[in-house]
Amino acid sequence: MKNLALYIDLAFCLFVLPAMVALSPVERWVHNFTAYMVFAGIWLYFVYFINRAFTIPFLFGGRKKKLCGIAMIVLSIAVTFILSGIELYIPKPSVYDNGIVRFLPQILQYQQALWTLFMIVEAFSFAVGLLVQTNIQKARRRAAEAERDKAEIELYKAQIKPHFMFNTLNSLYGLFLTGNKNALPSLEKFILMMRYIHTSSNRDLVPLEEEAEYIREYVEVQSLRLNEMTAVALSIDVRNHGLMIPPMLLVTFVENCFKHGVSPVANSSILINLSECDGNLLFETSNKIFPVKRIGEHMGIDNCRKRLDLLYPGLYELSIRNDNDIYNVSLKIKLKS
Repeated sequence: MKNLALYIDLAFCLFVLPAMVALSPVERWVHNFTAYMVFAGIWLYFVYFINRAFTIPFLFGGRKKKLCGIAMIVLSIAVTFILSGIELYIPKPSVYDNGIVRFLPQILQYQQALWTLFMIVEAFSFAVGLLVQTNIQKARRRAAEAERDKAEIELYKAQIKPHFMFNTLNSLYGLFLTGNKNALPSLEKFILMMRYIHTSSNRDLVPLEEEAEYIREYVEVQSLRLNEMTAVALSIDVRNHGLMIPPMLLVTFVENCFKHGVSPVANSSILINLSECDGNLLFETSNKIFPVKRIGEHMGIDNCRKRLDLLYPGLYELSIRNDNDIYNVSLKIKLKS
């Protein structure tokens, strides 16, 4: 936009304004009032660039700047009025174009030409300036919205970390409390997972295969504390290594599977499927729901929805159904490679 405005300025100053002067009666000033002609031309260029550089930006500013912009418009009109009246006091020849004419009609014609040029310069400079300022304001709004969205995403990511840590540490606590032989391997995997969380938290996007591997490790850690009453099936099919995804986006749904779909006294199954095809991600989970009240149980899902709205507006489909106490989640995302 800046380059376009520059080209318009150059075209107006080098071609448009000189052409308007050449087509108006004031070309006679070149021979009869050369100094006045030069001064008037400089003034018109001055008005154009003052409007572009100061007057119009001031009108988009605060109250004081708006008043300054209005004052500059009034001042330019006043100077043009004075400039158009100066000609009355310049000695004039009595012969124009091989004929004797009265001075006053010719002077009025010149004044009208000067005011016409002034109004054209004002209108053109304001049109270009308004176009530029409007685009600047739009760019600022987009930047502000992007910063706001980024801040919200960081907030949601920050909320996910303690949520995940609490759930996983609770599982590890149960393993150590019962003296489970898998407690130490689970702790080692947990350390690796925390390392991934730490490194990925500083990135907006991570490779999909890294996120898939993290989900695999998370499922392994959670599965170690389960008894034979719960069957876990995990399927991951990611072949496109160029796809990127926001970190910790899918793990919320996996957490919910182990949080609400496990019972020590009832048979249950957890199904998790992650696949991609032609840049389209498909993530599905299915688990039985056991009526256990959890504090803040919907926080993770709500955060995930908000992240999806911010990161993939119009590019994702999220379906969550409860069919006869079977909790089904289906998420489709058009990823950007």
